[in-house]
Amino acid sequence: MYESRTLHYRPPPWLRNGHVQSVWPTLFRKVPMVEPEPEVIATPDDDELHLDWYRQGSDRLAIVSHGLEGHSRRPYVLGLTRALLREGWDVLAWNFRSCGGVMNRQPRFYHSGATEDLGLVVNHGLSGAYDTLFLSGFSMGGNLTLLYLGEQGERVDSRICGAVAYSVPCDLAGSADMLALPSRKIYMQRFLRDLKVKMEEKAERFPDLIDISGFDAIRSFHEFDDRYTAPLHGFRNARDYWVQCSALGRMRDIRVPALMVNAADDPFLSARCFPESRRELGAHVRLEAPRWGGHVGFVEHSKDGFYWSERRALAFLQGLT
Repeated sequence: MYESRTLHYRPPPWLRNGHVQSVWPTLFRKVPMVEPEPEVIATPDDDELHLDWYRQGSDRLAIVSHGLEGHSRRPYVLGLTRALLREGWDVLAWNFRSCGGVMNRQPRFYHSGATEDLGLVVNHGLSGAYDTLFLSGFSMGGNLTLLYLGEQGERVDSRICGAVAYSVPCDLAGSADMLALPSRKIYMQRFLRDLKVKMEEKAERFPDLIDISGFDAIRSFHEFDDRYTAPLHGFRNARDYWVQCSALGRMRDIRVPALMVNAADDPFLSARCFPESRRELGAHVRLEAPRWGGHVGFVEHSKDGFYWSERRALAFLQGLT
């Protein structure tokens, strides 16, 4: 069994608030990075995925998956990428379909259970000269990462050494309920504003499949996923989508060391996103729930510019490799 050295997160008093932690990095964090090497790969259904490569001749590769309405150059992706590069890893940060500033070609876009796309990226990465592969994901990308590993089960490639996932809405229904609360309205409005732009473009391309009339009346993921996500991706309704695509039900099938870090003050996560029983977590998944951190926050002010989440990932990796 792997060893994982826990690093306790104690932010300054003014950062001991889940909402402040959740918005601070988006507003104020800048991560200076070299320009990545872009690549576009084809999918089996005549679509494409856009990738950012950071290569330095390593035999170890880390794949980083972003969150809902994020992209491969968000500060949290770049922060972890920079930390991994300094530890000698090559890094591949990828964009979900329709993310990264390029609209995909098919009516479908991305969703929390699109493990076939992550699998395609993993296989593409492993086609290179890599002996070791590490997976990491944030928020929706964290759910996707853990779900993928759960689906792989005993078939998981032996070169995959483990995974770290942050701020994981592994109970999708519960997280949708949380974001529907009046106190979370500011987050929901931002997601819907960004999603509206994409659905307008898709409606222009596929007017027989996608109708955006009345979009402004949508107030929650219950409504958005019922109307768009579920039918475009083959689910009966939002509930069916959430049940099938929540990592919570598959974590016990994971067969590589995996660390899930969910802050106790995360405004996006339901109580079920903090499973404690071995029956739900399985033998290979460890949950850590720092008291503070918000949603994809874990802010730290340091000379090297690292956030606590990046230090935690590196400490976890030291126990694996």
